[in-house]
Amino acid sequence: MHGYSRLGRPKSGGVGPAPAPGSHSSSSWSKLVFLLMSAIFRRRGLLLFAPLLYISGMLLYMGSLSFDVVLVHKHPRPHPGSLYTTPLLFRNLWPFMEADNATSSNVLMNAWSLKEDTQWKPCANKTLSQIELPKSNGYLIIEANGGLNQQRLSICDAVAVAGLLNATLVIPIFHLNSVWRDSSHFGDIFDENFFIQSLEKHVHVVRELPVDVLERFGNNVSNIVNLRVKAWSSPSYYLKKVLPHLLEMSVVRIAPFSNRLAPSVPSKIQGLRCFANYEAIRFSEPIRTLAETMVDRMIKHSSQSGGKYVSVHLRFEEDMVAFSCCVYDGGAEEKREMDIARERSWRGKFRRKHRIIKPGVHRVEGRCPLTPLEVGVMLRGMGFDNTTSVYVAAGKIYKEQKYMAPLKQMFPRLVTKYTLASPEELAQFKRHSSRLAALDYTVCLHSEAFVTTQGGNFPHFLMGHRRYMYGGHAKTIKPEKRKLVVLFDNPDVRWEVFKQQMKDMLQHSDQRGTEVKKTGESLYTFPMPDCMCKQVEPNNENANIIL
Repeated sequence: MHGYSRLGRPKSGGVGPAPAPGSHSSSSWSKLVFLLMSAIFRRRGLLLFAPLLYISGMLLYMGSLSFDVVLVHKHPRPHPGSLYTTPLLFRNLWPFMEADNATSSNVLMNAWSLKEDTQWKPCANKTLSQIELPKSNGYLIIEANGGLNQQRLSICDAVAVAGLLNATLVIPIFHLNSVWRDSSHFGDIFDENFFIQSLEKHVHVVRELPVDVLERFGNNVSNIVNLRVKAWSSPSYYLKKVLPHLLEMSVVRIAPFSNRLAPSVPSKIQGLRCFANYEAIRFSEPIRTLAETMVDRMIKHSSQSGGKYVSVHLRFEEDMVAFSCCVYDGGAEEKREMDIARERSWRGKFRRKHRIIKPGVHRVEGRCPLTPLEVGVMLRGMGFDNTTSVYVAAGKIYKEQKYMAPLKQMFPRLVTKYTLASPEELAQFKRHSSRLAALDYTVCLHSEAFVTTQGGNFPHFLMGHRRYMYGGHAKTIKPEKRKLVVLFDNPDVRWEVFKQQMKDMLQHSDQRGTEVKKTGESLYTFPMPDCMCKQVEPNNENANIIL
């Protein structure tokens, strides 16, 4: 029969009753206490442990150490700004917003502080040659893909490349995009005749290939060899790699053509980009007619603020929310809908092995689309009161009834293209997202303040066009979303403190409105100094702009 140790454990190899749960740790603790007590009763041990005992006693006294078991929290507090908690902030601040309506002066009347000595004026053709065009080296065919302004970018870059190669540009072909799903041709969106006539002294442009050239390729453009030009190619690349093919075959095709020309090119090439974007491209007659009517209606709708209104580009469509991989307040239903949307538009892209999606990180880094509620809270904090007319440019908002309700509550004078124009007027543009976007673009262009809530070509082109139109100032509110999400995550913030933060953000947008293009940046967003010249004269907001 095996014996037991005095600490209650069976001797090595012994068979005895199983220790009770937790007895192993209890025995270890008892042994440790025993050894400690033994050491204390020895002089050397006492001297050895005296400092340790003293420090432990002080920690116990100050509450930094406890004999209580410390549990590791499985769910630590989320990082500030990583969760969508703005609805709670809105509920707490709404009474103060309402009280402000009767006392505040609408900031729309004096949102910008432009300086007369920093004015710029359009001069897109300052570097263009006025001499007669030489004989063409051949035909350039490009395929523009994407939405309205990505197509616009491709058109302008194609004009620049045609000028560089001394080629005749064939009116660009529009690729049917899987996301935009718009089958419109160039002439459905842009004024084809005006485009050709405006460029006649600078670049040869034709509607289609001559019959004899097309016959060489079986009357099928797709039979023309497609030159795979890498993104952001330099002028020298085109001269070394593309020009020889053009001279040999008399026609070259580049598809796709989006972002195929470097941002920084010689001034003559930049001049062609400028002229194409601001002087040669305007919308087709049906779009212009309705867009101008909508702008007139918007000005009349804004009589309480002297005809001035705010335009907001909302990127809260289902596809945008899905692509961002951000999480809002829709729970399991939202997750299911977003998974379906991602699979529909980007088959398998978000399910690839080793791909980790971190919605909280995306939000903290400012990569999540602002909700209509967040835009409204921001604008009210900046001083835009409930008399402000707001035009919302957007596609179909995700769960529109739910997410648009608070924005309409804060801004009762809110309209969209669907309320500003009649169903009969919009019928010809139905199912054509690029044509509808052109209407939004025009109304936003003429607003006193333009609010961009997410990146993309639409706001970037608008910021540049508005700089070109408003003497070098974008008059654009570009939120600092990293700061916003942290502020939105503090429901107990005082209204006065929140307002000051928002006014500081508005002032920062004002200061950045006159930024000049830096190396590597796009002139479509920063037209100074490539497309504009400095002038010193009083403000002139009635610049003649061709839409």
